[in-house]
Amino acid sequence: MSEKKETMSRVSKKQSEQKKNSKPTKNKKQVSKITVKKILWIALAFVAAIFIGSAGLFVYYVSSAPDLTEKDITGSISSDILDDKGDVIYTLGGQNREIATEDQIPQVLKDAIISIEDQRFYKHNGIDPIRIVGAALANVTGGFGSQGGSTITQQLIKLSVFSTNKVDQTLKRKAQEAWLALKLERDYSKEQILTFYINKVYMSDNNYGMSTASDYYYGKELNEITLPEAAMLAGLPQSPNTYNPKTNPEQAKKRRDLVLDMMVENKKLSTEEAQKAKTIPVEENLVSLTEEKANELVFDSYLKEVISEVEEQTKLDPHTAGLLIQTNLDMDAQKRLFDILNTDEYVNFPDQNLQAAVSMVDAKTGQLKAIGGGRNQEVQLGTNRAANMNRSIGSAMKPLSVYGPAIEYLNYSTYQQVVDEPYDYKSGGSLYNYDRKYLGPITMRKAIIDSRNPPAAKTLQEVGYADSTSFLKNVGIDPTKWNNNAGLVESNAIGGEVTPIELSAAYAAFSNGGIYTKPYTVSKITLQDGEEIDLTPKSKQAMKDSTAYMITDILKDTVNSGSNQNLVPIEGVPQAGKTGTTNYTDEEKVKHNIPDDGVPDSWFNGYSSNYSIAVWVGYDKKFEDGNWLSTSSQQLPRKIYRSLMSYVSQSVENTDWKKPSSVVEVAVEDGSNPAKLPGPNTPIEKIVNELFIRGTQPTTISTTFGEELKAPSGLKATYNKEKDEIAIKWEKYKTNDKKESIMYILTVAGQTIETKDLSYIVQKPAEGEIELTLSVKIKEQDSLKATITVTVPKKEKEEEKDSSSKDSSSESSMESLIESSKPESSSEISSESQSELEIQSSVESSSASQSSKKPVTNSAN
Repeated sequence: MSEKKETMSRVSKKQSEQKKNSKPTKNKKQVSKITVKKILWIALAFVAAIFIGSAGLFVYYVSSAPDLTEKDITGSISSDILDDKGDVIYTLGGQNREIATEDQIPQVLKDAIISIEDQRFYKHNGIDPIRIVGAALANVTGGFGSQGGSTITQQLIKLSVFSTNKVDQTLKRKAQEAWLALKLERDYSKEQILTFYINKVYMSDNNYGMSTASDYYYGKELNEITLPEAAMLAGLPQSPNTYNPKTNPEQAKKRRDLVLDMMVENKKLSTEEAQKAKTIPVEENLVSLTEEKANELVFDSYLKEVISEVEEQTKLDPHTAGLLIQTNLDMDAQKRLFDILNTDEYVNFPDQNLQAAVSMVDAKTGQLKAIGGGRNQEVQLGTNRAANMNRSIGSAMKPLSVYGPAIEYLNYSTYQQVVDEPYDYKSGGSLYNYDRKYLGPITMRKAIIDSRNPPAAKTLQEVGYADSTSFLKNVGIDPTKWNNNAGLVESNAIGGEVTPIELSAAYAAFSNGGIYTKPYTVSKITLQDGEEIDLTPKSKQAMKDSTAYMITDILKDTVNSGSNQNLVPIEGVPQAGKTGTTNYTDEEKVKHNIPDDGVPDSWFNGYSSNYSIAVWVGYDKKFEDGNWLSTSSQQLPRKIYRSLMSYVSQSVENTDWKKPSSVVEVAVEDGSNPAKLPGPNTPIEKIVNELFIRGTQPTTISTTFGEELKAPSGLKATYNKEKDEIAIKWEKYKTNDKKESIMYILTVAGQTIETKDLSYIVQKPAEGEIELTLSVKIKEQDSLKATITVTVPKKEKEEEKDSSSKDSSSESSMESLIESSKPESSSEISSESQSELEIQSSVESSSASQSSKKPVTNSAN
């Protein structure tokens, strides 16, 4: 019994403990349920708030959405482009569009467009959530590249009323775009919307709509195109210029083949059909340009810059905005430039593959007057090498990165002594001159004219990268983008990547007294409502006028030296300029079988007081067989320049540059370092005239050749018995400065006469030996003296009686000599040649007399 009770007691105890333990567990579960419910309600409330807020924001955005009309969808307003005379040269946009009706659009084209652009086109109502999610995932995973988030309907809305620029794809714009897409789907059928899209899209080369593109690329009606042609047209709108089959066949084929793959995915094509279509070359059936299109290529590169400039400056689309665009294009110059590059009438090119690029700017205003983007181009809005080429300009960089800054920041003169000697880069490798020789100490002028490389590299180090960078930026060149964005390096003393447009504008600043204007094609645009937008950039003083003038003075000598003097000078046109050449490395020459004199690039930038013209010549693929410039081909940039400059200079006044007051020209003794003024005896051939910034010119006189002025030379004296006079003459004193005022000091028997003439006559001299000395005075400095003696013979008695009858006394000797002596008058002897003639006459007269004595002539040693 007790055992049973004990067992019961244990059971009761255990149950009691279980009950105690069970109560807290129940409370925990209740608390957990309450917490989860709260979280769910909060989350739902948050989602609801987001939904309500988004809906409210969506309603707010769409309330300001623009109206959408059929005119917006079907048409566009063209823009007229004017040249510098105000004549319309081109109509951009709306006029170059052929409208296709719904029944003219082949099914193969519809299938291609829908497969690549919007596979659910027939299933959505204007916006496609599935596409939007897919596009979002694509941004995360980096895949799903066949289509974006916008439907064909939304793309049509963008093309009709909104900008297609990525920067304009804001949340507000997306909301308005979606709203208008929904409205469009309510008002029009799917086939109508697809037709609108086909007629609206841009297809490169100023062609709008696929019907226009079919005729332009294939010379066919739209309903005649083949499968690969349909795939090509369907793929173009995404990036028309990139996928243009005429200009970028490789990229065009990739895009076309992607469209074919998407047609297979969309079950519009079998794999076999797609593979067969891919084997057809993308260039097959492409037609050449019409005569009208060919004529438009004359200014194609210029037109491309106009479009780019308007879009960049105004964010307007010139193809559809209905603008009146006033450009700076000189059509006459542009036509001549086109002919120079594309015919053999002016310049003989070695082959059709050789390319060239040219930029011509007005040196005073910065206006781009003509652009040559290349040779033998066959597509519109094709490659513009003048604006986009990334090639080094070689030694044409030296005035910009080295010597301009040296004058600007270090007050270098054109005489500044630099040393042409072996130079090793700090990074390794040696720098050589073109002739593999060194000239030792030379002037900065000589270093630039003869394009010596080591002096340029050393001078860049003296200037410093910071000042060089600042100078370059001031003239529109940003070197911080060079060398993998590292900025300037040592080799930028002799090269750097600059486009022809940038180069012509930078050199124009030298021509224009240091004033730089960013080169521009468009002066102003006029909107449809008449509002005008001025696009003329502001000019700035990029460098001192002294820097601009001194560089120009050196580059004038460059034009007239070496081979340049046979290629560049134009009669009546003062010019300055600099060549530039790049080189292959020794390894590249061996690898690609390039001769020693072969180079990849040749440049010339020349300028007058009116125009600055930059020219590049080379091959796009510089390592292919034969794609190097020979010695004769390296002259082509100068020949192109001269052909264009001589033409455009005919209709303007060509003035020389005027030396500013900030610059002084000084004669210095060549070889002196630092510069010194010539000494009194410095030989003429050792004197050079150089330019200095005012206040920095030398004042110390050289003593290299002695401190005293030399004695005058050629002193001679002849006594004429018949006339009883002494004729004295001497040679013109040679000075270092031809403009220097010279006073001759003549002493006759102790009496001094000052004259600027080269001769003197003493009448009725006294008998006996008379000493003559001659010296010169220049700037209060007296020279050494030249001395001679002349003998006046004893006079006959008759003469003495004659003298007595005239109340003359032989005792008045010296006083009488001086009083009766006189210089030759200007009417009798006005030059050295006249003096010699008079002396010769005196000698002949004396010889004819009956006197047994001849005239006595002495000369100084």
